[in-house]
Amino acid sequence: MSGAWAQNASIELTELKVLRDNGSLVLNAQLSLELGPVLEDALAKGLALHFVAEAEILRDRWYWTDAQVSYAHRYYRLAFQPLTRRWRLNVSSEPISGTGLAGSISQHFETLGEALSVIRRQSAWKLVDLQSLSPDARQRVRYNFKLDVSQLPRPFQIAAGGQTDWNLQVSRTLRLSQDMVR
Repeated sequence: MSGAWAQNASIELTELKVLRDNGSLVLNAQLSLELGPVLEDALAKGLALHFVAEAEILRDRWYWTDAQVSYAHRYYRLAFQPLTRRWRLNVSSEPISGTGLAGSISQHFETLGEALSVIRRQSAWKLVDLQSLSPDARQRVRYNFKLDVSQLPRPFQIAAGGQTDWNLQVSRTLRLSQDMVR
């Protein structure tokens, strides 16, 4: 599964935009995500990987901690199906457990690269209705994407603790302009 030039797992946020769309704020994110040979080997051996994308809108308050205006998240479960030799990707707005895939959208792919391209590109993700935002307040969007090792079987959680390949995470914060929320 891995190429001749094996590299370590890596993640980078290459694009993060917040746009107005039909009375809502939507988020577009583009990731540079490489799993590396350790994670690809785990997938090939039947282990499912779980990823979480989180976005929250916070309103600045000088007198207290910042107020959370909106919180949105997406959960991804990536698994290799050895009998069909295909990749299965589940996407949900709720945590995906090993047995509870009913509330998720499932897609099958021929290659790992095709499945990863869906995870790498998050577009038109609705964060909040514009009417929920205060046009005069200072607000920001905080985005976080990570490999969720808490969804792994317990022995893998322990083993993954000290390995950099299993610690994939990227975060960024964007300030919302006054024109964006009016």
